[in-house]
Amino acid sequence: MQIAQNSVVAFHYTLTNNAGEVLDSSEGREPLTYLHGAGNIIPGLEKELEGRAAGDKLTATIEPSDGYGEKQDQLVQEVPRDAFQGVESVEPGMQFQAQTQGGPLMVTVTSVEGDTVTVDGNHPLAGQTLNFDVEIASVREASQEEIEHGHVHGEGGHQH
Repeated sequence: MQIAQNSVVAFHYTLTNNAGEVLDSSEGREPLTYLHGAGNIIPGLEKELEGRAAGDKLTATIEPSDGYGEKQDQLVQEVPRDAFQGVESVEPGMQFQAQTQGGPLMVTVTSVEGDTVTVDGNHPLAGQTLNFDVEIASVREASQEEIEHGHVHGEGGHQH
């Protein structure tokens, strides 16, 4: 069976940046499982997997526009330290959920200088070209319930 709209796909992967550093990998874990066409993975990788079958191996280079987007400078902001009430120590690398006009947004602390904390609401991989080495483990038709819910159920998927 080939990967197409509403198929459940399980694949192993190694993700590297352009410097060759491994950013993520399924090595030693279960394969990543997703519902094709439901927006469960980045668009560029989903396009590269279309039409593939179990056992296929491929390398895909995904530009930021088809990955996590370009870095948006307006999502980097300086906020007063007292905006973190109840948090004893604010350190770079910590993540918080901020309430914005557009709804909740995950932000990462990038620096702390005195009473000023700089946070970044961009995805950590925004602006980066992503290189995937992929091996398709399995492909099957999605159940009607999976299609209705927009994600995989059962092994490798969502448990209700």
